[in-house]
Amino acid sequence: MEFNNHTDPIEESMLDARDCSQRRQCYVFPELKFMILAVLYVMMFSPTEAYDPLDPTGNITIKWDVMSWTPDGYVAAVTMNNFQMYRGIMNPGWTLGWSWAKKEVIWTMVSVGLAGTSNKTVKLPKNFTLLGPGPGYTCGPAKIVPSTVFLTSDKRRKTQALMTWNVTCTYSQFLASKNPSCCVSFSSFYNQTITPCPSCACGCQNKKNCIKSDSKLLRRAGINTPKKDNTPLLQCTHHMCPIRVHWHVKLNYKDYWRVKVAVTNFNYRLNYSQWTLVAQHPNLNNVTQVFSFDYKPLVAYESINDTGMFFGMKFYNDLLMEAGPLGNVQSEVLLRKDKDTFTFKQGWAFPRKVYFNGDECMLPPPDTYPFLPNSAYANPIATPTVAAFLLLLLSIW
Repeated sequence: MEFNNHTDPIEESMLDARDCSQRRQCYVFPELKFMILAVLYVMMFSPTEAYDPLDPTGNITIKWDVMSWTPDGYVAAVTMNNFQMYRGIMNPGWTLGWSWAKKEVIWTMVSVGLAGTSNKTVKLPKNFTLLGPGPGYTCGPAKIVPSTVFLTSDKRRKTQALMTWNVTCTYSQFLASKNPSCCVSFSSFYNQTITPCPSCACGCQNKKNCIKSDSKLLRRAGINTPKKDNTPLLQCTHHMCPIRVHWHVKLNYKDYWRVKVAVTNFNYRLNYSQWTLVAQHPNLNNVTQVFSFDYKPLVAYESINDTGMFFGMKFYNDLLMEAGPLGNVQSEVLLRKDKDTFTFKQGWAFPRKVYFNGDECMLPPPDTYPFLPNSAYANPIATPTVAAFLLLLLSIW
């Protein structure tokens, strides 16, 4: 059985003997190799792959409330709640599927026939799948939970479901795609070098089908029309990512510092409505002002406040247009310095993690970050001291 939010529901090693000096060694190493492979297999396919350190409890919960029993089944209310802090469902929407435990059918969108007719005889659906809109979600088994309590329409009385079960689905970027979907570049006022996104950061499988920014093909009618399979039409770049996030350390004040953040879309067939951008940086615990984006701190752990979510202002820049002159959004962020931790040394001013629409972006290698000139490492007291000493010499002279 499958539901979606845009269509109607439907049915549905061996070791060389020459390397072994003794027979015993020939048996030990294959066993060790098997153990290593087993550990790697568990690491790659363990459910913990869906764990997100920036949103450790994030999930989508499907709740199935049995509201009444019928002669051949029950009437159920099915709801879906997104408990993820920064990952939404993009167009064209979600698709929910499952397998019936018996031979149930949906007579109408408000009842289920040929199902159990009591708490004891009903069988829970199984094998739930969720696309949002593509792969990435893994759903656990249905579990019976305390019955949901509802308020009546006049909000004066309470009613209760006869039976309730939940299905929890978690997201894994590894399952969604083998390559990232975004990358990050850096620059700063104290270094003319721009650190670009890594080459082929999002894979170069679309390199043969990309289109140059000055191509005449862009004038063709329908070039921006999305395909049914969501195949992207990317602008030719060295990173081949649909999205690039640029973090520029712009200004330095006595008690504050300023960053400019820009998001650029390189996909000619897709715009992003209600986009989100998440960054992790220790100084996000003291954001003074965000100028052109809305901002919300994300405190996944009570003692740590180093992560925040940027998103567009409604009716202003909450829609990131397709690749082209309008395919970018940007804002500046003013942060107050913590004198105990603030520094421009060793790339401290750049984010530790960046996510766009819930997927982690590839950062450049740390050794390529814009670095301070050697003179910037000097003691700030040294220059005034030298100047005072020269003035003293001039007065004596």
